[in-house]
Amino acid sequence: MKVSMDWLSQYVSLEGVQAEDLAERITRAGIEIDSVESRNAGITTVVVGYVKSKEKHPDADKLNVCIIDAGQGEDLQIVCGAKNVDAGQKVPVALVGAKLPGDLHIKKAKLRGVLSQGMICSAKELGINDKLLPKEQQEGILVLPEQTEIGTPIVDLLGLNDQILDFDLTPNRSDCLSMLGAAYEVGAILGRDVKLPEVQSVEGGDAASNHISVAIEATEACSHFSARYISGIKVGTSPLWLQNRLIAAGVRPINNVVDITNFVMLEYGQPLHAYDADKLNNGAIEVRMGREGEVLTTLDDQERKLDERMLVIASGGTAVGLAGVMGGADSEVSQGTVNILLESARFDGGTVRKTSRRLGLRSEASLRFEKEVDAAAVVPALNRAAELIVRYAHGMIHEGVVEQVVSEPQELTLELSLSKLNSYLGTELSLLEVKTIFARLQFPCGDVAHDLIEVRVPTRRGDITRDVDLIEEVARLYGYDNIPTTPIEGATTPGALTAPQRLRRTIRHLLVHGGYQEVISYSFTHPDKNKRFPQLRGNHHDVALAMPMSEERSVLRTGLVSQLLEIASYNRNRKQENVALFEIGMAFFSEEEKLTRQPHEIPLLGLLLTGRRQPAQWNTSAERVDFFDIKGALEGVFSYLGIQPNVTYKADQPEGYHPGRSASVYLNTGTQELRIGTIGQIHPDIQRESDLEDTYVAEVELTPLYDHVNGQITYHELPRYPSVQRDIAVVVDDAIPAGDLTASIRESAGELLESVHVFDVFKGERLGADKKSVAIALVYRHAEHTLTDEEVTAVHDGVLARLSEQFGAELRK
Repeated sequence: MKVSMDWLSQYVSLEGVQAEDLAERITRAGIEIDSVESRNAGITTVVVGYVKSKEKHPDADKLNVCIIDAGQGEDLQIVCGAKNVDAGQKVPVALVGAKLPGDLHIKKAKLRGVLSQGMICSAKELGINDKLLPKEQQEGILVLPEQTEIGTPIVDLLGLNDQILDFDLTPNRSDCLSMLGAAYEVGAILGRDVKLPEVQSVEGGDAASNHISVAIEATEACSHFSARYISGIKVGTSPLWLQNRLIAAGVRPINNVVDITNFVMLEYGQPLHAYDADKLNNGAIEVRMGREGEVLTTLDDQERKLDERMLVIASGGTAVGLAGVMGGADSEVSQGTVNILLESARFDGGTVRKTSRRLGLRSEASLRFEKEVDAAAVVPALNRAAELIVRYAHGMIHEGVVEQVVSEPQELTLELSLSKLNSYLGTELSLLEVKTIFARLQFPCGDVAHDLIEVRVPTRRGDITRDVDLIEEVARLYGYDNIPTTPIEGATTPGALTAPQRLRRTIRHLLVHGGYQEVISYSFTHPDKNKRFPQLRGNHHDVALAMPMSEERSVLRTGLVSQLLEIASYNRNRKQENVALFEIGMAFFSEEEKLTRQPHEIPLLGLLLTGRRQPAQWNTSAERVDFFDIKGALEGVFSYLGIQPNVTYKADQPEGYHPGRSASVYLNTGTQELRIGTIGQIHPDIQRESDLEDTYVAEVELTPLYDHVNGQITYHELPRYPSVQRDIAVVVDDAIPAGDLTASIRESAGELLESVHVFDVFKGERLGADKKSVAIALVYRHAEHTLTDEEVTAVHDGVLARLSEQFGAELRK
């Protein structure tokens, strides 16, 4: 909100107050002032001149020689190249010695041999934003009203001796979206009275109800609609003072009727709209919701498609305006308008905001309605505008306000405890000091008890609804700098990461150090992508967004794999073929088709690996990554967390994965074997669709790890006694997983077995059909003494017997 110091001084005395000092005091009181801007961009010695004559330059077709009376005692000869200069005009004249914006100094000069004693100025040359001028004044020199007095300094005439405060308002302070609201704020800060505009009753003619009528059908979206009928107006140019006010606020003048409605909107914060009454159906206005397929051409000449969620102003069943947003072109006030219906209403902020958002149409009116207008200002603003229209458009106000009121404005009364206020602020304010602050705010208050006061909150301050809001008002008016600093008391808790946070951080460090890059992907995806890969928690319903950005991002993800594939494909398309990614993020699901409660969120770890393990070197060839690379990364994480012995991998064929190169990951919790993830190669069809080479992914649910990992590092003493290694090669059926063999060995060998791992798998005709040879290395060690050959043999023979019994394994000969 741009607030003119000159305009503000009409409502509250600013005597002895500099703009910069006032901006500082307003900021300290809670409303930030972004900037203080002077409207005078550096103008000196520019006055109003009268063009007595205009003649063509003898040696230049595009130049004119003008004789100007600038009130200097003698006429001036000025050469001007503007197309619109003409005899009989009042224009801004920069005299010799004048200074203009851009450090331009005016001197006597000869132009093509003709003496020029000054310069006739355009608005842009005066430092005025010409885009804010009426369209007819945006090109050429600035033509001033005929009644302007010759010799008047232009800075006084155009209100350029003014400074503009740019209020950066938070959404709760919509009361300051008006000059009167700003005046109340400044008056409270300075401790000065606020003077409201004087509105004189100038009614005449018959009753307005004979010409217009109002009916509210959508009572939930419109609580008050009032209108006045004004006849016999003459649409023309606004007086210069009114144009200056609008330009200072950043609003372009249009004509006297529209300018007055904009002026009063800026003054009261209450948007108004004027309709050409003769273009309405018998002057009838209905406030209703829009209809599906209904079309309205707005004042910006754009055709808008309406629906039943939009509040419209209609006449005779036809929409003539978007309530609170913009009027319709068919009922616009034009040069031929004689009779007008002037509207002032209170529309529901949420309805206006949704309409504005759906249509991508924002206006000064919608900005104010969205934040809720002062319910008590509807009729005063209407009467103020009507009086100004009579004065400057020479119309006649017909008797009475035609209105329908659904709900009357009610002032809120709150009780405030002095002891609570001082406890919250750490102050020792007296009852008199607090009541004085409320008097400055113009909040009437009275005593209820020795420690309790009753405060009546004006309707203009809709942001104050509780006693703590009143405490905030006292704090900011008393001065935040005056509130004493007190030490913090009470028990303190040192900050620390939670166990899940520590675990996630540990996993991040491990994977980053292992060459993986962390990514953060969208939590939104397409429903079809959710169906590609199975949910770790079983089949549940997708969680759809109420207002999705697009169909591609219309539901919450149920896993991480689809997003990782998108990122890998994006990188491959940009020549980044060797990709190792991981993400720690949330997946979402619900048991309900239509949500009635919050969906479930489960934390997941996702990994993706594609491309080459290492580039080709002079002594090594390039090798592509495979299943065991990503399995090794996952095992490294589990090993560091101390749960690797409890994790097993079982061949599986999850949807979306390669049928022969994928597995499910299980965690033995001691009471049950819990499926916590999937690992494997992406199905070839999906790889081709994503334009990827062989790609391997893993997805693990983190919640079981939170419960199973204690987060403590366990240290072991270095072994003092030697180990004994025995290698075996057993022939088993091809269908038996090597993991089952190693699990059986761990179980049968007991505490003496230090490690076991598979180091070779062989298949061949000599072994027979559907047979394979699995070579396994077993390391035995005792913590207290050196193992004897007899001890090792006894345990090792037990291992071989167990393998033979359980799997029919035979030692390879």
